[in-house]
Amino acid sequence: MRKVAIILAVVAALLAGVFFALRTPDSDAAAMQDKYGGTAPTFAATADGMSVHYRDQGCRNCPAILLLHGSNASLQTFEPLVDILKGRYRVISYDQPGHGLTGPHPRDDYSAQGMFDALDAVIDATDVEQFAIAGNSMGGWVAWRYVLQRPENISALILMNASGAPPAADAEKPRLYLGARIVQNPVGRFLMQHITPRSIIRQSILDSVAEDAFVTEEMVDRYWELLRYPGNRRATGLRAVAHREPEYGQQLSEVAVPTLILWGTEDHVVPLHNATTFHEMIPNAELHILDGIGHLPMEEAPSRTAMALEQFLDANRQTAGVK
Repeated sequence: MRKVAIILAVVAALLAGVFFALRTPDSDAAAMQDKYGGTAPTFAATADGMSVHYRDQGCRNCPAILLLHGSNASLQTFEPLVDILKGRYRVISYDQPGHGLTGPHPRDDYSAQGMFDALDAVIDATDVEQFAIAGNSMGGWVAWRYVLQRPENISALILMNASGAPPAADAEKPRLYLGARIVQNPVGRFLMQHITPRSIIRQSILDSVAEDAFVTEEMVDRYWELLRYPGNRRATGLRAVAHREPEYGQQLSEVAVPTLILWGTEDHVVPLHNATTFHEMIPNAELHILDGIGHLPMEEAPSRTAMALEQFLDANRQTAGVK
């Protein structure tokens, strides 16, 4: 028995040594704010003390668009799109709870209601009175849930490869990117809080896009460094097991605002059949397909994405009699 105990102790010591040798530290919060916050980063405060990093760009007196990013991304994912739209629109983007420079939710609440805390804070801070709301992936889920619950002052809904559509029985199963596969089990969630190789992040992005050449080293650094912003990795694990309340998907027929469904044909994370489901369930929704594009149309094809958004928004403003 003594020999077995010694062997177990040696193995435990070796595992502990490997763990600490591979451990990836958090990124430095101040350095991340300097690098990714811009010249004068702005934050909106929630009642429970969360500081939500946001940007309010473009034409102040123009129609407003709120942009909601997806899991493990940040407001930077929309910057190529913002650069195109800001001449004609007021464009507001922000880091959702557990992402970017916002950091974790104070109550560890990554349900729809918890995500609404940040969105409400940004709306209050910017004093925006009417706006279109656009979301990619998880951000799309937050966006359509928000429209169902608080449709006041929302002029349009734009779903970019959004999650949350009720699954069809015979539908193609999503091909989760590497990071998402890892956090599907408790051991993976624990390890990802402490060991986060840059190579995993790079592969996760490659799994999300249509063309490998699109993924730059700068892009990989951004995703990797902001994921390691203090508290974000733990938030990622908690968000992976948060209850998404799928029953709300049956209420999509209650969406009453003009809706654009924008999807890349090469999205294997949230496959194209989800776009069809949204299109069938949301009344008077418009479907626009982007050939050869993956899960991140605003980064992979910002010009084509902007064109689709502008055509949709212009058409609906004309229908509403707004000049």
